[in-house]
Amino acid sequence: MYSPPDDATRTRMEAAHAEAGNRLSTATTPPCAWGWNGRTISSRAGTDHWLRVEATSDDRVATRLPHEGITGAENLPDAVPRPRLHATVRWTKDGWTYDADLISYIPQPVISQNTPELLTDPGLTDGWWDELHQALEVLAGVATERETVRTLWMRRSFPLFLGIDAPDHIERVTGHGDLHWANLTVAPLTVMDWERWGSVPVGFDAGLLHAYSLRVPAVAARVRDEFADVLNTPAGRIGELAALCELLQSAARGEYTDIAEALMSRAEVLTGRRPPVPHQR
Repeated sequence: MYSPPDDATRTRMEAAHAEAGNRLSTATTPPCAWGWNGRTISSRAGTDHWLRVEATSDDRVATRLPHEGITGAENLPDAVPRPRLHATVRWTKDGWTYDADLISYIPQPVISQNTPELLTDPGLTDGWWDELHQALEVLAGVATERETVRTLWMRRSFPLFLGIDAPDHIERVTGHGDLHWANLTVAPLTVMDWERWGSVPVGFDAGLLHAYSLRVPAVAARVRDEFADVLNTPAGRIGELAALCELLQSAARGEYTDIAEALMSRAEVLTGRRPPVPHQR
């Protein structure tokens, strides 16, 4: 999905990908697909599978969500369309922990293959939107103790990136946590990348999808319309602000600079206050 990383990261991750193939007794087929900053590397494995390897530096293993995001997603209801996990393996080497997952190969391409942002209108049908609603509604009712969007993070980050305090009470549901256009296929709908699912503020998934749609106003308007029953509530407003806050924090790290202005404008619509400019931190 992303461009290849620097040469050192590329060499290390390609070696890890080959190691994963050996450990899971599967042959991989190029080309490889890269995740953000070379954190993941993936490719076709055999006829029916996809091999994904994620790297976490050992100093961050204790602070990130456990790998049960991938394994735990296997227990989600079948009404949530997703790739299935067939095998997984973990190992450590030279200060890195690697998690390799052998999952179902999904032949349908994702809607946006090179960026989480939507660049053109994919012409989604009413039936597709109905399928997405059903998947998210079923997921919302799943019990979980995984806190994907942490209350402590919201209290710390809202003043920094939105210029407002986080509310004392945050209404929550279970969500995907990374709902963007590079994680959704067209027909049939499949929702990809389940490592981050868990408890999120009401409206967070819809707010995130809307933020990633801002470069295509017609689709952004469709997202607002489709999820009006959530986004137009006080709880949903907080969830959308959490999504905007997360992307503005990323903008402060030098990401999403092309939509930073639109993110700030949307936050201003919701709060009546212009957020701080997301200077790199």
